[in-house]
Amino acid sequence: MMKNHKNKYENNEIVVTFIPQKCIHAEKCAKGLSEVFRTSVIPWINLEAASTKKIISQIRKCPSGALNFCHKKLILSA
Repeated sequence: MMKNHKNKYENNEIVVTFIPQKCIHAEKCAKGLSEVFRTSVIPWINLEAASTKKIISQIRKCPSGALNFCHKKLILSA
């Protein structure tokens, strides 16, 4: 089984992971929140460009599950 490589991005509130191997390129993230999910810039995810609430809402729309998040408070308390 091939191991999935995860890209990790974080701000003060959340950690976002992106698994490129799972992405089906539906572009829901970029079409819905293009200031955060920028397809032509590296790094392509800019968590400072929108509120955490908006970012989480958009991540939940990812049809492939390539984008995920967790709250830093949960990580610190684990």
